[in-house]
Amino acid sequence: MTSQATLNGRMALVTGGSRGIGAATALRLAREGADVAVTYVRGKEEAEDVVRAVEALGRRAVALRADSADAQEAADAVERAAEALGGLDILVNNAAVGLIAPLESVSVADVDRVLAVNVRGVYLTAQAAAARMERGGRIITVGSCLTQRVLGPGSTLYAMSKSALVGLTRALARELGPRGITANIVHPGPIDTDMNPADGPFASGQAAMTAVGRFGTAEEVASVVAYLSGREAAYVTGAEFAVDGGHAA
Repeated sequence: MTSQATLNGRMALVTGGSRGIGAATALRLAREGADVAVTYVRGKEEAEDVVRAVEALGRRAVALRADSADAQEAADAVERAAEALGGLDILVNNAAVGLIAPLESVSVADVDRVLAVNVRGVYLTAQAAAARMERGGRIITVGSCLTQRVLGPGSTLYAMSKSALVGLTRALARELGPRGITANIVHPGPIDTDMNPADGPFASGQAAMTAVGRFGTAEEVASVVAYLSGREAAYVTGAEFAVDGGHAA
């Protein structure tokens, strides 16, 4: 969706950027010319692999350990990224935890953990990033196809957490629009990652729920994030983008 080097001189933070959609997004932004910081919790080696791959593209990169479940670490990650890169133009809120379980088996601790990472952490990083960004800033949040269509039981907590991000995105768009900062949300469908592999035990059912009959790739999601990060998307804000193979159709 974008041409080469459309993000030259831009500085980006991708939370949860050590693997999957986050890693693919970090690499795509780097290919477009951006310097990139990624956060991780346990995947230090994977995050360092991403850094090396970004540097191989001629861009600057840094890996930062930050647990989005910790309120202070979530906000501090923005400051650390901006300090390392010399500023911040793009925030990709990708870090999340998934929990698929029957309603009656979900504990209070489960609720607290999922909401801390998927909602509070996203809010706090967006808040910190907005304080840093100049005109032309971009906040892109990774949501879920479950905000638009829930096809079975077990997703109540996860769907609730991701649905909250739709309201956050719309409100950010209104609040930050006068400053020339946009906010958008991307809803992936079934995506082939190590957390939800296309050859996994539940994959065939998920693929069958899409219009195209297959899993998507992390790179397909990253391409939409890259578009929303660029100057061509300056008039796009408060919008939802489904990258779900027709899951919600």
